[in-house]
Amino acid sequence: MDNLRDLPNSDGFFGNYGGKFVPETLMFALKELEDTYDQLKSDPDFLKQIDQDLCHFVGRPSPLYFADRLTKHYDGPNIWLKREDLNHTGAHKINNTVGQILLAKAMGKKRIIAETGAGQHGVATATVAARLGLECHIYMGAADVQRQSLNVYRIKLLGAEVHAVDSGTATLKDALNEAMRDWVTNIDDTYYIIGSVTGPHPYPMIVRDFNSIVGRELRDQSIEHFNAFPEAIIACVGGGSNAMGIFYPFVSDPEVQLIGVEAAGSGIETGKHAAPLNDGHPGILHGAKSYLMQDENGQVIDTHSVSAGLDYPGVGPEHSNLKDSGRAIYLAVNDKEALDAFHMVTRLEGIMPALETAHAFAALDHLSGKFNKKDNIVINVSGRGDKDINTVATMDGISLD
Repeated sequence: MDNLRDLPNSDGFFGNYGGKFVPETLMFALKELEDTYDQLKSDPDFLKQIDQDLCHFVGRPSPLYFADRLTKHYDGPNIWLKREDLNHTGAHKINNTVGQILLAKAMGKKRIIAETGAGQHGVATATVAARLGLECHIYMGAADVQRQSLNVYRIKLLGAEVHAVDSGTATLKDALNEAMRDWVTNIDDTYYIIGSVTGPHPYPMIVRDFNSIVGRELRDQSIEHFNAFPEAIIACVGGGSNAMGIFYPFVSDPEVQLIGVEAAGSGIETGKHAAPLNDGHPGILHGAKSYLMQDENGQVIDTHSVSAGLDYPGVGPEHSNLKDSGRAIYLAVNDKEALDAFHMVTRLEGIMPALETAHAFAALDHLSGKFNKKDNIVINVSGRGDKDINTVATMDGISLD
C-alpha cells in the first residue's frame, strides 16, 4: 500500500485518475500554483503559520469523542467520533481554506473565488478572506441558495458576494462551472479555492494535504484513547475532502478499513442519486478524470441528494483510485436512512450532525454487525447540522414560518 501514499505522480494522476484537462488559459495558473505549493509545503515559516492558524483561529485539535449511547444502541463495536463539527465555522472545510488562503497570499492574489454546495466551504472561505481583508466571491447553485439560506446569509455577513447559479441543475456542479469561468476571465489577480479533492492537478493533492491534519490527529488520539489504530474509519463522500483528509494518513495501514459513504438519494435503483463510485463510470469532469454519473453518451446526468454537499455527479480522483485498488470500500445510503440517522444521533448523543455526516452515521445500520465488541470504529463528523434545520423540518412535514 506504500505506493498509494506516493501519489499523485508528476502528471497529477492517482493511477488512472486525475490529470489536468483544462483550457490552455489555465495551464499557466495551475503550474504557478503547483510550483508555489512545492516550494512552500516544506517551508518552516509557512508550516508554522498554518499550525498557528489551525490552533488559535480554527480551534484544533478537534476531539476524539466516545459515543457511549450510540455504542450501547448498536450493542457492537466501540463508536468514536472525530469532532470536526467543533471547528470554527462548523465543519472540516476551514482546514483546507486556511492553507489555500495562505498560498493565495504568498502568490500576491487579492481576489478570492470559491464554489460551494452546502455552504460550509463558502462560509469558511469568506471567513478567512475577511480575516485577511481580501475580496471574496462565492458561487452557489440557486437550488442550494434556497435550501442553505442560513449559510448564504452568513457568507454575506462576512462581506463576500454570493453569485446564485441558475444554469443546469442549479447545484454544486453548476456552481463549479461558473467559478471556473470567473477564474479564466480574471486569472491575473484571482485565486480559486476549490473546496474538495476534485478539479485539475494540483488541487486534489493540495486539498488532501491540508485536510489530512484530521487523520494525523486521529493517529495520535487513537493510540492515546485505546492504544491501537481503529479497525475502521467511516466518512461521507461527495467530492470527498473530509473522507480523504481522515483516510490518507492511514492508507499504508491495511489493518484499518477505510469506508466511504455516498448519497443514494431516492435509491440507487431509481437513478436519482449522487453515488458515482457505486453506480458511475470513469469520465472527465471539471478538469480531472474520475468516476462520474453519466449517460450512455458520456453526458453528465442530474443527481439527487437531500444533502447539498453530496449532490455532485463526480468524486475526487484519489477516491476513484482507492476504489479500484480495493484499499477503500464505498457504500451508499438513501435520503430516508440519512434523515433517520440525523434524528437518532441528535437524540442519543446530543450532537446534531450535518446531513452530509448523517450519511456516515446511517452506514452503521449496514456495518455494525460486521465488528465485534472489542473493535473501535471512528466516524468523521464532518460538520454540524444547524445549516440543515429548514431541510429537516420540511422533510418532517413541519413549517418553521
